Amino acid sequence: MTPGGDHAVRSLRLDRRALRAECQRVGWWRRLVRARLDLAVAAAARPAPLGEDVAFQLPLDVTLGVPRMGELERLLPDLQPSDVPAIDRLRALDEQLALYEQGVTEALARTTDRLISRLADHPACAGDVVATPPVRR
Repeated sequence: MTPGGDHAVRSLRLDRRALRAECQRVGWWRRLVRARLDLAVAAAARPAPLGEDVAFQLPLDVTLGVPRMGELERLLPDLQPSDVPAIDRLRALDEQLALYEQGVTEALARTTDRLISRLADHPACAGDVVATPPVRR
């Protein structure tokens, strides 16, 4: 094993771990923003009631199990006139998060490629990858 090989592999492993965690965090934020956007849109343009158009195509026990519109509407926020611009802000935030997510994903792919190349060039370092947990220095 080359003297610097161990450090380079460990450093790349730590970079990958941090980038994977960041990918998870940005994905979580995007899901939250999209959920909030869905609620804002639903408040502005209420979804149609369930079951009305297919009542005669469904078995009676299924038709009787459909939630009533009042129950469903209680899940939606009341739309305030000031909330309509929030839809555009949420869409812009989601686009910003999408670009950031793309950048993090590309950085993770580059780091993974560098780690694979490093291990291919210095196979003796591969045992160290499996044997010991990474330590940030």
